[in-house]
Amino acid sequence: MDLEPRALRPFLAVADLLHFGRAAESLHIAQPALSQQIKRLERDLGVELFVRSSRSVALTAAGQVLRDRARALLAQGEKDADEVVRVARGEQGRLDVGFVSSALPLGPVRRVQQFRDEHPLVQVHLTEGWTAHLLARLLRGDLDLAIVRDPDAVDGVELTPFHTERFVAAVASTHRLAGRSSIRGEEIAGDPFVFFPPGAGALATARNLAPVVAGGAIPEVVQEASNWTTLLHLVAAGVGVTVAPVSALLTAPSGVVALELDGQHEPSTLAWASRADDTRPVLRRFIDAV
Repeated sequence: MDLEPRALRPFLAVADLLHFGRAAESLHIAQPALSQQIKRLERDLGVELFVRSSRSVALTAAGQVLRDRARALLAQGEKDADEVVRVARGEQGRLDVGFVSSALPLGPVRRVQQFRDEHPLVQVHLTEGWTAHLLARLLRGDLDLAIVRDPDAVDGVELTPFHTERFVAAVASTHRLAGRSSIRGEEIAGDPFVFFPPGAGALATARNLAPVVAGGAIPEVVQEASNWTTLLHLVAAGVGVTVAPVSALLTAPSGVVALELDGQHEPSTLAWASRADDTRPVLRRFIDAV
């Protein structure tokens, strides 16, 4: 049974025009060749599709059913072909994107939304998390891309830095050093700290606390939290102090004072992370856009 497009298109031409001569002209083939194609289709199906006379051509009941089915099959085939082309061009598909919350004030998520608006056939799903967790999910294939901060080097992961910024100390407005414009990191090394759990990322933790441990002191973390919003509210409440990327304080609550850190310290870096072997057009288009 042959219901491929090459057999259905000639049938539909005759079914729509109900005239073999005009149908053959529309297909740019000879009428005898068209008649042979229709007879072959009828033979394969084991039914008559047309009632022919010297003056007219009409569809049988079976022909009417096949006409409707053929239109649906050809339309679906064209739709599938269009989808294949759009996917190949990176205009359709799905992307799962992770991000660290501290990147939000810097605008990359707004650019994600702009990409959504410009590419409505690409589904973009966002997931928040710590750098270490996002990298692990990326390697497992749960994520296609992630915005990470000070990521550890991981085999198979390609990193594209897009922003660097300095660290500052964050203390409560009632803190003894709150009236200063800048401090040395070791001046708060003995204070109780609020910070992320160690599992959030080894390199991120080391860079973040480097200004404090430069003098050899190891701060005592008295309270852990999963995001900067919570940590800075803890700072405002006087639970402890912390060191944060300067952009994290853009959304700090009242009662938090940012102090510049004297000395040379390695900055914090935000980067896009993707699997090195992922060359899908939709991913490349997304990276280029954002």
